[in-house]
Amino acid sequence: MAAPASPARLVVLVSGSGTNLQALLDAVAEHGPAGFGAEVVAVGADRTGITGLERAERAGLPTFVCRVGDHATREEWDRALTEATAAHRPDLVVSAGFMKIVGKHFLARFGGRLVNTHPALLPSFPGAHGVRDALHYGVKLTGCTVHFVDDGVDTGPIIAQEAVEVRAEDDESALHERIKDVERRLLVDVVGRLAREGYSIEGRKVRVPA
Repeated sequence: MAAPASPARLVVLVSGSGTNLQALLDAVAEHGPAGFGAEVVAVGADRTGITGLERAERAGLPTFVCRVGDHATREEWDRALTEATAAHRPDLVVSAGFMKIVGKHFLARFGGRLVNTHPALLPSFPGAHGVRDALHYGVKLTGCTVHFVDDGVDTGPIIAQEAVEVRAEDDESALHERIKDVERRLLVDVVGRLAREGYSIEGRKVRVPA
C-alpha cells in the first residue's frame, strides 16, 4: 500500500475495554491526523455494552455492532461485518482486542490491510492463550507481535515485534499487563508508520520504508 495523500482512514474493531483504541485516539489527538498520518473514522464491535464503544462515543466517532448471534450463520455474520466496515472506506482496519476470527469475505476485502496484535513472539504460542502458554513453557523472553491477519490463527506476515522479560515471580496476569504496555506503544508506532510511509508485503516479509 502506498502512503495515502491525506491521513489514512482507520476502522478499529474492539471486543472489550478498548485500551488499544484509546492509545490510537491519544496519538491522533497529540500529533493531529496529519502528523500521525491517520485518523480513526469508526469503531466496530462484536457485542454491545463494552467500554471500547463508550470510548468511541466520547470521541464523537460513529460505531457499529455486528453480533454473531444476530445472524443465522457465521458466514452471514462475516458478510455483515465486512459491509459495515467497508461503509467507512478504511485504508487500514485495526483489530484492537477484537476477539472474533474474521472469515473469507472480510479477508477478501481487507486482506493485507487488517492489523492485529498478539501477546507473544509469533510464531511461538499462537491462539487465545499466548501469555499462559509462554509462562507454562518456561520461556525467559516473550513479548508482543503486530502482524497482518491472514486465514490462519496468528499466522499472518509479521510487521514488528518487541520482547518482554519473563520474571521469576510472574503469574499470567502480571506478565500480561507488562505485555499490554508494550502492545499499546508498538501498535501506535506501527499503525503510524504504515499510514505515513506505506508498505509492501512480499511473501512473509513486510517492508516499510525507513
